Amino acid sequence: MGFCEHCEGQRFDRAQVLRRLRQTRAQLRDDADPCTADEALRLAIRSVRALEIPHLEPIDDWMDETTDDQVIH
Repeated sequence: MGFCEHCEGQRFDRAQVLRRLRQTRAQLRDDADPCTADEALRLAIRSVRALEIPHLEPIDDWMDETTDDQVIH
């Protein structure tokens, strides 16, 4: 059993976003000047928006035709 392309893409996208947020958090910790919560959120949102995340349409056929295994969607 595997994930359909749409769901696999979402899992990858989520991982990218979490990785970027962790990098932003580390950057904020390393900054000499503390920032406000509003500034931190603004920076986090800006860094996630900079990611190039494609939009995938869900597939109609949720069966993997090559192996006859069901695909999780």
